[in-house]
Amino acid sequence: MTQVDGKAVQIRTGGVSVPEGAPTVALIHGAGMDGTVWSQQTRFLSMRGVRALAIDLPGHGQSEGSAITTVAGMADWLVRVLDELKVESVTIAGHSMGTFIALEVATRYPALVTSVALFGTATGMPVHPDLLDAASNDVRRAGALMTGWSHASGSRIGRNPTPGMWMTGGVEALIERSRPGVLANDLNACVRYDEAEARAASITCPALVAIGLQDKMTPARSSRAMAAAMVRSPNVEVLELPNAGHMTPTEEPRVVREALLRFALEPN
Repeated sequence: MTQVDGKAVQIRTGGVSVPEGAPTVALIHGAGMDGTVWSQQTRFLSMRGVRALAIDLPGHGQSEGSAITTVAGMADWLVRVLDELKVESVTIAGHSMGTFIALEVATRYPALVTSVALFGTATGMPVHPDLLDAASNDVRRAGALMTGWSHASGSRIGRNPTPGMWMTGGVEALIERSRPGVLANDLNACVRYDEAEARAASITCPALVAIGLQDKMTPARSSRAMAAAMVRSPNVEVLELPNAGHMTPTEEPRVVREALLRFALEPN
């Protein structure tokens, strides 16, 4: 845990201490969630000499403060966190809303970012009116809607890479325990953000775009469009996951962590 702007910031590292100068991956969660979505990646990376930092955004998980209302504001806050941690170069991995944050940081702070890895991304993230309404008025229903739309068919009937864990129930519980108004704040930030494609076209670092082929939240066609927009990147790798939906870090944790390890050590 560290402090930024006088507020505590929760950082999940998998319980492994890695030197400050090691290759670093900042792991950024999606709307209404927190850094626990990366629990299958943090310890794996840290045990292999990569400094894994799964960061709770303000007002999420165990980080203090109010939720930031814009993607650009979240990106600026993340840079302050990395500065506080003395990170001089970083791979930024984002899930869902976190992919927009990753693009913002990569394009506005190019000297800092060595590569980006995007999981569950799209050139735009419109949100169904029923979900927006539930996020404001019935977060339990919002969790159920997000869970149903986010998971592949196999994920909904008990398949879980983590023994003893219930994949869909875990995501519902994560959404339900978000603080009042946070999910609605995040979803509206995604709806208002219309710069994703332009930012993608501006990045000059290597990029990984991982696509869950059963994703109903950010469909494969839009994820592929994001990858296609990265015309200035020296290397764009597209990783298609047929058995995953939107929750790729938890649905396909082994593939995700291996890809992150490779990108952190050899992004080119």
